[in-house]
Amino acid sequence: MRIFITGGSGFVGGHLIEDLTADHTVLAMARSDRSAAAVEALGATAVRCSLDDLSASHLQGVDVVVHAAAYVEEYGTRAEFEAINVGGTERLLAAAREAGVGRIVHISTEAVLFTGEPLVDVDEHVPYPVRHRYLYSETKARAEAAVLGANDATLTTIALRPSFVWGPRDNTVLPALRRMVAEGSFAWLDGGDHPHSTTHVHNLVSAARAALTHGVGGSAYFVADDEVRTIREFLTDLAASDGLQLPTRSLPGWLLRPASRAIEGTWRTLGIRSTPPVTGFAIAAMSRQVTVDTRKARTELHWTPQVDVRSGLRELAAA
Repeated sequence: MRIFITGGSGFVGGHLIEDLTADHTVLAMARSDRSAAAVEALGATAVRCSLDDLSASHLQGVDVVVHAAAYVEEYGTRAEFEAINVGGTERLLAAAREAGVGRIVHISTEAVLFTGEPLVDVDEHVPYPVRHRYLYSETKARAEAAVLGANDATLTTIALRPSFVWGPRDNTVLPALRRMVAEGSFAWLDGGDHPHSTTHVHNLVSAARAALTHGVGGSAYFVADDEVRTIREFLTDLAASDGLQLPTRSLPGWLLRPASRAIEGTWRTLGIRSTPPVTGFAIAAMSRQVTVDTRKARTELHWTPQVDVRSGLRELAAA
């Protein structure tokens, strides 16, 4: 197959390129010389374009698009989230249809359902919230809905919903932990006792590979590791894989959730562009149970996790 990947220079996209180039021709969107060098070093052919100017000409001869590009931030303006997550996805859909692409695999997130309340063993029957609290969740939900709504007789669309992606070359979670420990700002919420599904990046990649040929068009699929741990158990072991010991200090989630929303509201009112010291999304995610049911992906995608949590942590420690 000829596969086109968006977000190829990112964490998930880079792993997708590495895996899929083994037996497919992989093209990757590259917005800059740096991005082009990154995706080509991983084995893809760089296609110079962005979600702002993607057209059918960039997708000629492509069989499948794997859409991994997104604005994944705790904080930002509505315009920033909408431009990439919604507008970029809509342009991709239009270009793919005009170019005759047969399938789109969209890398979504469990956050499409997250409003700050617990998600307990949710499956794909749970509808989108009537009202979202967080811009990331809202815009990713709108992007996913657009992708799934585009499914028809000529274009098959699949969405994958990983939860808390981690693994080699992660450029978000471990760097944030190192920074907070160095600053003395790290604290558990409610002792870190909330269960949370996680997804090793190789398990997400194997689900994307399965979705190239399997799955019911117009469907979303939760993917996650076999083992569910509490936030404290997982982050403690993840930090230890990097030689980092996390403090034991804990704060109550009931206090931090409204406080973080108030602080973020102040930032927006004053037009401050920097990320607030705490954000509502991050505090809510760290102080709520978020667990997902992956049975649909196992049945319809013929997928099972390839990496267990313990083995993934040992691999990180060895590296």
